[in-house]
Amino acid sequence: MAQDLAQQARAAAEAVARGSYGKLVAYLAARTRDVAGAEDALAEAFAGALADWPLKGVPQNPEAWLLSVARRKTIDAVRRRRTGEGAADQIRLIAEELDSAPATDIPDQRLTLMFACAHPAIEPGIRAPLILQTILGFDAASIASAFLVAPATMGQRLTRAKTKIKQAGIPFLTPERAELSERLDTVLAAIYAAFAEGWSDPAGTEPRRRNLAGEALWLGRLVVALLPGEPEALGLLALMLFAEARRPARRSLEGDYMPLAEQDVALWNAALMNEAETLLLRASEMGVLGRYQLEAAVQSAHGVRRLTGAADWAAIEQLYDALLATTASPVVAINRAIALAETRGAAAGLEALEGLAGDARLAEYQPYWAARAGLLARLGDAAAAGHAYDRAIGLESDPAVRRFLQARRDALSKTG
Repeated sequence: MAQDLAQQARAAAEAVARGSYGKLVAYLAARTRDVAGAEDALAEAFAGALADWPLKGVPQNPEAWLLSVARRKTIDAVRRRRTGEGAADQIRLIAEELDSAPATDIPDQRLTLMFACAHPAIEPGIRAPLILQTILGFDAASIASAFLVAPATMGQRLTRAKTKIKQAGIPFLTPERAELSERLDTVLAAIYAAFAEGWSDPAGTEPRRRNLAGEALWLGRLVVALLPGEPEALGLLALMLFAEARRPARRSLEGDYMPLAEQDVALWNAALMNEAETLLLRASEMGVLGRYQLEAAVQSAHGVRRLTGAADWAAIEQLYDALLATTASPVVAINRAIALAETRGAAAGLEALEGLAGDARLAEYQPYWAARAGLLARLGDAAAAGHAYDRAIGLESDPAVRRFLQARRDALSKTG
């Protein structure tokens, strides 16, 4: 019986942690400007729950219980740190601010916490990890592993970022309309960076990455729920859903890499695809076009293959034209060249790629060489294609993709 109560208490605490961790951290930190202190107080509250709830039962409102304990822990921590003239007044003011929380309906300030984490004063490379830690409760070691950084280094960067929020007085506010677009784009970029890290593990088998794509989707849904009128938030969520829907088809049963054009559409998650289409339609009706909507539209144009048997390459070409005008990204230019090869022939695609040859950033970029190899092979230039495949293989770290590229390279000798 006691073991059952302990399991129920742990399950209840974990459920609150999953759904409310960021909400409670945001509430506390918004009133103290101390993100690290809020996390510490909440960690003590969760420890108290695991000790108290098995004996007394799970409270009727676990979230309010945790906040009440965390408030007391926060006030105690402030009292220990602050001494001297004026300390009593400062402690009293903080206590009054924390005690002003409603007993049941706790304000949701996660979005303002995300804006604080993505503030221009925060180093760009730490924004996504900071959001993962403060909103979702990931520890520094897990985040470090996901982003291929030493745990000690990641811990130091996170600590510096939280100190920056406190010392610079970064506000926990939704920016005014004039600033919202730029600041929201930073939040969305941080979420997409987290998703991309998870997406790089196709089968979801790497412990360091397996949760990131799902957590990024959760954050994307949160932003849409809190800012339902922002088309780019809808566009990003649609883009991630399109990608996630294809996860089961990215590898064969034998673990071989399956390029998008060769994936079995029957393995795509129809529910996620349909949800993405609905979100993209909602965004398009708002009349403000942006990068994430365009990228999601590209995925939608690929996705029509499940209905018609072929991707809409004409639409894909037009969408990449718009994306290139918006971003001037060489990655977009490569994808546009691939689309051109489908709509106007391999020679047109290769000509577009040749125009990128002087970009030093692409010299070590595997997709550029893989695309170049494929187009050269289609044009019958086996020698040049072989050289490009060799470059692509040498730059690729995924064994499944390397095997795929090697098989394509080997096929040149059979057709040459």
